[in-house]
Amino acid sequence: MLTVEQVMASQKASVETLLGLTSKAFEGVEKIIELNLTASKAALAESGEHAKALLSVKDAQELLALQSSLLQPLAEKAAAYNRHLYDIASGSSTEFSKTLEAQAADAQKKFMGLVDTAAKNAPAGSESAVAVMKSAVSAANNALESVQKAVKQATDAAEANFNAVAASAVDAAKPAAKKR
Repeated sequence: MLTVEQVMASQKASVETLLGLTSKAFEGVEKIIELNLTASKAALAESGEHAKALLSVKDAQELLALQSSLLQPLAEKAAAYNRHLYDIASGSSTEFSKTLEAQAADAQKKFMGLVDTAAKNAPAGSESAVAVMKSAVSAANNALESVQKAVKQATDAAEANFNAVAASAVDAAKPAAKKR
C-alpha cells in the first residue's frame, strides 16, 4: 500500500521531470531561433554582395558564370543549415527519449516492487495468480525494450539516409556549377 509520502514523492518527481522536459524543449526552440537568425543575417549580407555582383555584369556569359559560381555555395549552405536543424531536433529528441526511458524504468521498478509486496501479503493459494502477473509484467517489459530497440534502429537508419541525401545534393550541385 502506498503511503502519503510515497505519493507526494512520486508527484514531486513527475513535476520535476515535466519542468526538465519543458526546459529542454525551450532550449531546442532557442537553438532553432539562433540558427535562423544567423542564417538570415548571412543570407541578407550575401544578397547584397550578389546584387552588387549582378550590377557589375557586362554580358550574358559573365551572368551565366556568376550564376554558376553561386550555385555550389548555395547548395552547401542549404545542406549545412539542414544538418544543423536536424542536429538540434535529434538532440532534443534524444534528451526526451532518455528522460522517458528513465521514467519508464523507474515506473517498472516501482510496479515490480508493488507486485512483490502484494505477493508477500497475498493469501495462501494465490501463488499462480502472482506468477501470471509477474510473467505479464516481464513480457510487457520485453516488448517495450524491443520497441525501443526498433525505434533506435529506425532513427539510425533515418540519420544515415539524411546524411546520404545531403551529401548527394551537394555533390549534384558541383557538376551543375562546373557546366556553366
